[in-house]
Amino acid sequence: MKITIESTSKVVDLVTGGYSVRARFWQGETADGIPVHAFITRIAPEIPTSDPRINELTAEFERDLKRQADPRPSVQAIPLRMII
Repeated sequence: MKITIESTSKVVDLVTGGYSVRARFWQGETADGIPVHAFITRIAPEIPTSDPRINELTAEFERDLKRQADPRPSVQAIPLRMII
């Protein structure tokens, strides 16, 4: 399965086994157009350290990561505290 997702401004606490982890909601769709959402706790670019543009690409990734969409109403309705 392939999906395309974008970061939103919504952040939740995922709680499991007594531990809490902050996660950002990402929303998007499958290749067939089915709406999806994901809880992302970590994301990092895979830029080889040997790439001469590593600093430029890392800065671009960090800039892009700061852009956030407004959550869809269906995503906005999910409670701020999630239990897995």
